[in-house]
Amino acid sequence: MNIDKIKRVYLLGIGGIGMSGLARYFRRLGCEVAGYDRTSTELTRALEAEGMPVTYSDDIATVPANFQEPSEETLLIFTPAIPKDLALKAFFVNQGHELFKRSQVLGFISASRFTIAVAGTHGKTTTSTMVAHILKDSGYDCSAFLGGISSNYQNNVLFGENNVVVVEADEYDRSFLTLHPNIAIVTSADADHLDIYGDPAELVTSFKLFLDRVVDGGDKIVKKGLPFSGNITYSREEQCDAYAENVHVRDGEFYFDYHSADLTIKDIHLGIPGLHNVENAVAAITVAKLLEIDADKIVQALSNFKGVKRRFEFLVRTKEHVYIDDYAHHPEELRAFLTSMKKLYPNKKLTVVFQPHLFTRTRDFIDGFAEVLGLADELLLMEIYPARELPIEGVDSSWLLSKIELENKRLVSPEEVLEIVKSESPELVVTVGAGDIDKLVKPLSDILRNDK
Repeated sequence: MNIDKIKRVYLLGIGGIGMSGLARYFRRLGCEVAGYDRTSTELTRALEAEGMPVTYSDDIATVPANFQEPSEETLLIFTPAIPKDLALKAFFVNQGHELFKRSQVLGFISASRFTIAVAGTHGKTTTSTMVAHILKDSGYDCSAFLGGISSNYQNNVLFGENNVVVVEADEYDRSFLTLHPNIAIVTSADADHLDIYGDPAELVTSFKLFLDRVVDGGDKIVKKGLPFSGNITYSREEQCDAYAENVHVRDGEFYFDYHSADLTIKDIHLGIPGLHNVENAVAAITVAKLLEIDADKIVQALSNFKGVKRRFEFLVRTKEHVYIDDYAHHPEELRAFLTSMKKLYPNKKLTVVFQPHLFTRTRDFIDGFAEVLGLADELLLMEIYPARELPIEGVDSSWLLSKIELENKRLVSPEEVLEIVKSESPELVVTVGAGDIDKLVKPLSDILRNDK
């Protein structure tokens, strides 16, 4: 496909974080952009305000006439997350359109650019955003397709003047196998998406195939301990090609030293908290070093890095309350987040509000979820967010709650979360999950800010 010929773009699932990034990218190129999504969200409303019409009805009558007939100037993009029986998708297929996945379109874009691709079952959003920020802040520049809203740029797509692009490489549905990376990072490969892969070994194979797509002469930066190799390994505090040392919290902020064979940087201040984010920063610094960015510019960028919306995001930080929101939805993500919370606030009672994401993920990792949620001092557990799935008999939050060894635990509705926080006024609150738990962020923030 010749991207330069495209004048119209229609996206099925336009409200997804990755899809909305493509929508903004093509809008920036001057294309007419429209799309469909199931429900109105803050993100879809932002797209509409930016001049991209969005329909929430699965009705072909809502498709603008100039998008209906196939043309080499019209591009149809869909996300695998949309229902298989979506009438709009069937209509476009019957009209003779060729529909492309988001990942295929990113593949077209990356084929003609110097591409830095960040993959991993967790850590990829923050790491790719961190890499992009270092490149932007240092003046090296880049464009970027991110899996979250960068707090520095208030966007999930960045535009640069050079030929460099940073891409979050998604392993879901093997999407990242369309990319052509010059530099690839793999942050993790824990079992996930077993509804797609079936077997954890298949997931590992998929990551190996992703690394095989690195162009000749490119670099493969792989977290130490993963079941495949790269030419550069990295870790948090375990010696290898690149690693952190002297990780500590000072005045509520994380600091560390970076070490590699030819570079040592002392006392780096990380603008966002989290032991896992120190490890992400080691990978990002390693990329910057490969691009020969000055160490002092790397340090400056990491210090003013504000992170990603819903990734260890501080919403309230007053004398009375601390409230943090995070997207963690896998046991290992939860472990990294809650362990960092304990290190950051060792003397505060930790109240965790968690919404499991997907019936299959809850079923497949029930024991892992039960173990790690036991790290909370108090747990408010919401019902499972189904997303694309139908219920599975016996798989529900009551089952999960029964397996958690914790005295202070409750199964709650969203309304009850607000009532409990208002009446009990907890000092340290976190909301965690990848579903619609984010709808609680504003009302919880309002309650805690106004509680003096």
